Amino acid sequence: MAKQTKKAKALATKLGDNQALYPVADAITLLRDLGTAKFDQTIEVAMNLGVDPRHADQMVRGMVSLPSGTGKTVRVAVFAKGDKAAEALAAGADKVGAEDLMEDMQAGNLDYDRVIATPDMMGVVGRLGKLLGPKGLMPNPKLGTVTPNVTQAVTDAKGGQIEFRVEKQGIIHAGIGKMSFSDADLKTNFDAFVDAIVKAKPSGSKGKYVKKITLSSSMGPGLKIDTSEVVGA
Repeated sequence: MAKQTKKAKALATKLGDNQALYPVADAITLLRDLGTAKFDQTIEVAMNLGVDPRHADQMVRGMVSLPSGTGKTVRVAVFAKGDKAAEALAAGADKVGAEDLMEDMQAGNLDYDRVIATPDMMGVVGRLGKLLGPKGLMPNPKLGTVTPNVTQAVTDAKGGQIEFRVEKQGIIHAGIGKMSFSDADLKTNFDAFVDAIVKAKPSGSKGKYVKKITLSSSMGPGLKIDTSEVVGA
């Protein structure tokens, strides 16, 4: 049996009972106490849901705006022409275009976190389905990424709006901020994210919806959250 390192022993001592359930505020404090890294770690939340996304009526997907932002630089591409293209650039889009943007993406330039399109550009965007789809970048009217209001869409993307989608194992996860955020800002983002997931409960979900919530940092352990705090879980 391998010996525990000093760091592992110290971590085990601090954590104590690894089955313990923590209030969110206590978990955030403990993650800070469990060690530092040479970079600004991401604080991540993972939720195990009582759904089977193989069934259409149990899919959980949507958008949520994190009030305190994500701490991440978001690159946004917008398919638009004319005045809408000008609006997108003014709102801070990183790349705006039409057929030229399509060709650029076909050439392999896909370093974007969000792709937005005006409705009239979907004929062009549709040709990129095999490229954008697997990366989760395909514009979708249900997610607000196919819209004539490109100014709002770009502003939301840059300002802390994130997409969530349940994986086939029934798990949904996202980064909700950085270790450099204040405890209050992380708690506010956590509450907004979890509330959005609860509100997105699909009609086909039976029994307990939120089974488990875990909070972790990039280099830290996962801490189990007391789900009794979550209204509607």
